[in-house]
Amino acid sequence: MRPARSPRRPVRHAVAATLLAAVPLAAQAPPAAASVELPAVPSLVAPDEPCTKGSTERAREETWTRQALGLKRAWSLADGGGVTVGVVDSGVGTAIPALGGRVTAVGDAGTDCVGHGSFAAGLIAAAPSDGVGMAGAAPGARILAVRGTDTRGTATADRLADGIRAAVDGGAKVVYVGRVVPDGKEVLTSAVEYAQKHDALVVVPFAPDALARDRSTGKTVEPAPWYWPAAVPGVLSVMDYGPDGTRPENAPQTGRADLAAPGDAVVSVGPSGAGHFIGSGSSFAAANVAGAAALVRSRNPGMSAAQVSRQLVAAAYPAVPPRLDPYAALTAVLTDRQAAVPDAPRADIPPEASPVPRRRALMIAGAGGMLVALVAGAAVVIPRGRARGWRPADHGDRPDPTTT
Repeated sequence: MRPARSPRRPVRHAVAATLLAAVPLAAQAPPAAASVELPAVPSLVAPDEPCTKGSTERAREETWTRQALGLKRAWSLADGGGVTVGVVDSGVGTAIPALGGRVTAVGDAGTDCVGHGSFAAGLIAAAPSDGVGMAGAAPGARILAVRGTDTRGTATADRLADGIRAAVDGGAKVVYVGRVVPDGKEVLTSAVEYAQKHDALVVVPFAPDALARDRSTGKTVEPAPWYWPAAVPGVLSVMDYGPDGTRPENAPQTGRADLAAPGDAVVSVGPSGAGHFIGSGSSFAAANVAGAAALVRSRNPGMSAAQVSRQLVAAAYPAVPPRLDPYAALTAVLTDRQAAVPDAPRADIPPEASPVPRRRALMIAGAGGMLVALVAGAAVVIPRGRARGWRPADHGDRPDPTTT
């Protein structure tokens, strides 16, 4: 039985008017120009369907995501060089020209029958070129392809957990996980904790790109309250938005996301060749965030994975959830970090003063006081004594017999 295609983009080809420049975050239609039809990238390939072939169409106009993310400004500071991003998905083609030989595969992950993993890898690290409007967020980063699904794109918790561990063991400092599942809490929590112990940042979509359909009824199943590994503490979960700043009405709504990024009507590479595809979903928004994380780690190699995650969220455009701003993440200096309190200098207490100077001062002061008293007394006594001829005071009270 053929799996249902995404209800978000039910047509095989989509008119890529959204490839043109659009004002970031503004609910405004892009300017009119010549359009080009691009094939839609699938999430799954049924057993009786052929593998996804390379596209013959190319996006020559600058995509709306490049302007929305301000990638040209960000590339003046960092391009992701020196950082390996693990792509845990359906695989990544190793002969994609835009990835320029920067793809290393674990096991058989160098082939991609679906195209989803290759599309995500292009959003992360495709290099810009003349006459091509599409480029990844971190064109200098390397890609480590790891199988997180079967060859037809079906994911399980065990496959995703094994893929996370393999990406970390392969040296990835940013691990992009392209799928989430409604179960597997224990095994995926353990895998994420393994990545955290090795200082690797795990970036995932907050929900599936599209909800599955019940095979018996054909109705879309209800969204789960949580998806894993998006709900694991420390994971950077990402929501998508489109060129008008909103999400499709039928996009899965569940839980909460740490960050939002362009994910609807985005353009990237296919599993082979130089052609392009168009796709929608939070998995592609997470790929843009993984590329931005590679930029931050490239510019600030001393930052831990937790610090990189905080930098991306704190420097983002204020919204609910915050919207990715790679240039701000590269340049912002967060001022709410608690600085270390310097140690107080040691107080040197002088020894107790000797009492000898004090005693000497008291003796001098006492002698001076006595001298002043003597001088004051002399000033009074001497004039009076001279006036009396130095006679006793009672001598003047008796009459002088010679004068009587």
